[in-house]
Amino acid sequence: MVEFSPPAPRPGAAAAEPIDLVVVYQDDDLVVVDKPAGMVVHPAPGHHTGTLVNALLGLGGTWSTAGGEERPGIVHRLDKGTSGLIVAARNDTAHRALAAQLSDRTLSRTYLAIARGVVRTQAGELEGAIGRHPKERKRMVVVASGRFARTRYEVVERKRTHTLLRCDLDTGRTHQIRVHLAALGHPIAGDAEYGGRKPGEPDRPMLHAWRLRLRHPRTGAEMSFEAPPPADFQAYWSSLA
Repeated sequence: MVEFSPPAPRPGAAAAEPIDLVVVYQDDDLVVVDKPAGMVVHPAPGHHTGTLVNALLGLGGTWSTAGGEERPGIVHRLDKGTSGLIVAARNDTAHRALAAQLSDRTLSRTYLAIARGVVRTQAGELEGAIGRHPKERKRMVVVASGRFARTRYEVVERKRTHTLLRCDLDTGRTHQIRVHLAALGHPIAGDAEYGGRKPGEPDRPMLHAWRLRLRHPRTGAEMSFEAPPPADFQAYWSSLA
């Protein structure tokens, strides 16, 4: 009897890995996952395994390649340290439809963030063009030569030293919420890159992709998903006076 061997992955292609994932929803067109903090979304230098792409491939089935063969299924990204909801596409038609919703903002993403200090204004909009830092290329910064970016925020709760914010993206720039809140003078707790980590803070930014709203790429049905913040987020907020 001839044994079946799966084809070897193409050079540079991500391999399927049996990684546990919290799948919030899935069908033949899309999968919504609650990504844990610490997981990189797609393979990159220094992160060739253990990524969300590896985990998605481990679920089996087909995935879109509209975003590049090296990033199967990936429609949008979350930073490594950010937890929460992310949608992936099973086929190119779904990918293009979801990407169009990202572009026209009918696909909405709402985050929860624990910011340092007391944000006095109950709600507001943060505008500031975002681009690469002129000297530290891995960092983003509000700079005149950057791309337009706008974040809307609302205070959920205040404590003596920190504020819990709900943030909505009107644009989708790299590190947008982190950069805008730092520019406001209220960096996200635990964000070593944009606020400097203080003693007692978590070892990752307290930022969570809480709600995702979209239209189903095939049926057009309105869909909404929510994922509660993970234990480290809730524990840190509870620890604050």
